[in-house]
Amino acid sequence: MDVVISALASDIISRFMSFLISKYGNNSCLKNKLERLQHLLLRVHMVVEEAEGRYITNAGMLLKLKMLTEAMYKGYHVFDTYGPLELIKEAGEVSDSYALDFHYVRRFHLSGGTIVRREVKSSLENLETVLDNLKEFVSLLNGCERIFRNPYSTYLYIDNFMFGRQVERQQVMSILMLDDHPKIPAVLPIIGGCRVGKKTLVWSVCSDERIRSHFSAILHFGGDDIKKFDERKVMPLKTLITVEFISDISDCEWLNFYSLVASSGNGSKVIIISRLEKLARFGTVNPIELRNFSHEEYSYLFNVLAFGSSNPLDHPRLAIIGKEIARTLQGSLVAINIYANVLRNNFSVPFWIRVLNLYRGMMESNLSLYGEHPKSLLQKDGTIIDITAFCPSLATNSFRITLLTGEKFKYDNKRELPVMGFGDIIAGSVTMPMKFQLVWESRLASYTVISATCGAEELLSTTSTRKKRKIVCTS
Repeated sequence: MDVVISALASDIISRFMSFLISKYGNNSCLKNKLERLQHLLLRVHMVVEEAEGRYITNAGMLLKLKMLTEAMYKGYHVFDTYGPLELIKEAGEVSDSYALDFHYVRRFHLSGGTIVRREVKSSLENLETVLDNLKEFVSLLNGCERIFRNPYSTYLYIDNFMFGRQVERQQVMSILMLDDHPKIPAVLPIIGGCRVGKKTLVWSVCSDERIRSHFSAILHFGGDDIKKFDERKVMPLKTLITVEFISDISDCEWLNFYSLVASSGNGSKVIIISRLEKLARFGTVNPIELRNFSHEEYSYLFNVLAFGSSNPLDHPRLAIIGKEIARTLQGSLVAINIYANVLRNNFSVPFWIRVLNLYRGMMESNLSLYGEHPKSLLQKDGTIIDITAFCPSLATNSFRITLLTGEKFKYDNKRELPVMGFGDIIAGSVTMPMKFQLVWESRLASYTVISATCGAEELLSTTSTRKKRKIVCTS
């Protein structure tokens, strides 16, 4: 009997010791891998920054740069997610109630670290593979001309820069700098969805010193302007023309415009900007398509904008909340700029949680009422967006606060309404009136202004228990 008890005790102790070794060994291993991941990311980031400061015309190098940046953003996504979680875990705060409902925290808990270790290992292998094949790329990079930058104008504001379109920018530059036949103008279509940065990309290119030196004039037109285009008045010299199309035009209208540009015979070129893929048919070169940022890119951009010069690892709890906010915004560039600006001014955990909960409330309300995320609604003309969650004082059974967009809800006396900013409402620093004009302006060229009218919407109960809405102000 004593032998059996002794054997059982020995087995239990052995299992317990194995458990402790496994637990703390895995923790130590994960910490080491995260440190290794951070080291590799710094190396890759140095190469990417150097490449972004050069004029690259080689298509193969641009493809390599694209692969490099994708690997970098994926690596940062993993590190910025699990690095702060590991710090919080070490401090014994991982069970804080504020974090238990977060997507990445749930994964961290439920997987027992298995998913975390697997993703970190995958990122490490990916970056190591990329770095092993960089010698030739770096060597060729040294032969590329440096881009002249004006630090004051480019970085006057921390969020005053174009993000994530470096490869596309280099592609546009290469096409515009080519010496084509002077009487066969190159036409470059830049096609992309709503607010993905098409005009920002074009303005960035047009501001480049090499482009400004290459063309004697740069002209910007709307689609309707080409119908009254007169090359004798506006194109005496080599000209770059950008045309933004809101709607399609006939082949005949385009041919008339193109013939006028070609008749100048001075090597002018045209850039088409539009959401409509069908307009790519007018291009003489392959179109450049701009898509929404990947989640990894978007998450990295959020950290850059929200934390500024601060290191997210110095604020691990905020980093985790920020990850959840970025995930909830679903790739909206307008929203990320608005929210990051508000958050950057207040590094308080309760404040960041409040901002997250406000957006979650608005998102859930619009999904319930209209079946769509606020980002999708904002991209449509003539839609209603419920923003009652941003004004708890008016969020009663009697009123709903709505944002109305487009010509369908045009309000003739808009100038009489008080003007408010998105950031002021989100931060809760102002009291919302019953009617007001909501405005947001991008800090990046072409300085897009988004304006809509908001107001209280009275809810009237009926015998069918449905609520009829009476709009008391329109856009």
